[in-house]
Amino acid sequence: MELPEPPYYAVIFTSRRTDGDRGYAERAAHMSELAAEQPGYLAQNSVRDESGLGITVSYWKDEDSIAAWRTHLEHTETRRRGRAEWYTEFDVHVTRVERAYRFERP
Repeated sequence: MELPEPPYYAVIFTSRRTDGDRGYAERAAHMSELAAEQPGYLAQNSVRDESGLGITVSYWKDEDSIAAWRTHLEHTETRRRGRAEWYTEFDVHVTRVERAYRFERP
């Protein structure tokens, strides 16, 4: 994953899922695609284990880009649906990345 030199921002979304899909996978894929089209979006990583615990980290150029994504109409509706159907709990942390390091085995 290529990211610019810091500083940039990371939104860390840690969640625990409810049982069953109920359209979650399709909507999550759509949200990832839609986020990637937003001004200031840089990249995203996402993992979920068998117990339903997931972590998604999205990277953004600045706080204004994050705020615009948060108020995007489809994202707002998806967040509402997430609270109602897909998540038992979640945490969101927004942080400024000051330094970043990478290792890749040749």
